[in-house]
Amino acid sequence: MAALILFGGGGDLAMRMLLPSLYFLDHDGLLPDGLKIIGAARSEESAEEYVAKVHEAVKARAEADGGWSEISWARMKARLDYLAVDATDPASLAPLKAKCGDGEVTSFLAVSPSLYGRIVTAMKAAGLAEKNCRIVLEKPVGRDLESFLEIDDAVAHAFDERQVFRIDHYLGKETVQNLIALRFGNTIFEPLWNNLTVDHVQITVGETVGVGDRWPYYDEYGALRDMLQNHMLQLLCLVAMEPPSDLDPDSVRNEKVKVLRSLRPITLEEAERVTVRGQYVAGTSEGKPAKGYDEERGQASDTETFVAIRADIDNWRWAGVPFFMRTGKRLPEKRTEIVIQFKPVPHSIFDHGDRGAIEANRLVIELQPEEDISLSVMNKKPGLDQRMQLQPIKMSLSWGVNGKDAAPPRRRIAYERLLLDAMHGDSTLFVRRDEAEQAWKWVDEVSEAWSGASFKPLDYVAGTWGPEAADLLLSRTGRKWNTRDE
Repeated sequence: MAALILFGGGGDLAMRMLLPSLYFLDHDGLLPDGLKIIGAARSEESAEEYVAKVHEAVKARAEADGGWSEISWARMKARLDYLAVDATDPASLAPLKAKCGDGEVTSFLAVSPSLYGRIVTAMKAAGLAEKNCRIVLEKPVGRDLESFLEIDDAVAHAFDERQVFRIDHYLGKETVQNLIALRFGNTIFEPLWNNLTVDHVQITVGETVGVGDRWPYYDEYGALRDMLQNHMLQLLCLVAMEPPSDLDPDSVRNEKVKVLRSLRPITLEEAERVTVRGQYVAGTSEGKPAKGYDEERGQASDTETFVAIRADIDNWRWAGVPFFMRTGKRLPEKRTEIVIQFKPVPHSIFDHGDRGAIEANRLVIELQPEEDISLSVMNKKPGLDQRMQLQPIKMSLSWGVNGKDAAPPRRRIAYERLLLDAMHGDSTLFVRRDEAEQAWKWVDEVSEAWSGASFKPLDYVAGTWGPEAADLLLSRTGRKWNTRDE
């Protein structure tokens, strides 16, 4: 019998994402027959009490998504169990091992990464790291290269690399996977995906929420380590990587590592020109007054809540093409998108003015709040004008398989795909150790440059798109962010 153990099974991630994902997989008949789902946490509660909490969390999410079924819940309920454990103590894990038996075991560590080393050591001693076991680690692992290696060395001592699945939930999003299909399944895009036709790339991850009571964690990590080190660099890799020879997990991840190794280091001398740090101050967010970060924290801090960076990839495909990344809290929109900005036509045969100015083609890959891929192209305005007039139009490339007028399919939680892949041992959408190492190495160089230059965060008012310096990052090169409110 196969088992899935959720360490931290009563926590926010498990209740909000993992258990609803497992319910939807069960609802669609995708979970293996006989799979047992075991919550493991410090809380001294009975299995019945735990199942009741899971029921409440899963039903609320499923009803909101229109997928609640008593029959599906009954099937999932039969899989659920709970055990109160100290996950760092091998003796405490012995009953958990007994519940799992000798079948395949996948363990998801939905706990603080600072506990990973002690937990995997205890798992190995308790027999939960055998050849038929897998472990899923939530990122970010560590807060710099040194702490990552310390934690990951402990993981490597307990598990072989093929058993380790470092999860980045952005890679489970449908549109991110569609990016791979768009690039490598069509002859019309891949030949244009280079420095001959692409002017620049933008990656934006905007959040309207503040840090709030998460400030103890956030004060240690900041926007650079919390978002850019994992989510944004993974998106950059998928945009910039060379075509893999096939979809074998190592073929894909080999190409991503090459991108990370090609990132130009950001030195102390370059930091002010190519990076921006920001921290929100009091303002208005989503129509309501919003406190500044210092007010939420209770005292002054140099932690950045916004970061914008120009990254350059020093290889033949992308030489001269800047990749602009920005992410922050208390921005005007909750939005995650990738913008591929193509170069303008080399010579326009159309007059400007009443004929309309030519706009360069732009491919926008939206990940949230909607998931869509759209392409802006120039088109003749309808009518009998004697002289041709132009207008830009936007074509959606993500209408879905059921046709334009059909109801869109339920948007799956990103963890659904990733949990399924982990249980099946497919590591394509997971992060390999050398990937994480290279990402931390580059981010550490940025952090060290900031420290060496005493690079303090610039203020920006809550509800705006960060410090003015973030706009200057592009405008000094004649470009601008894809900001809808402009």
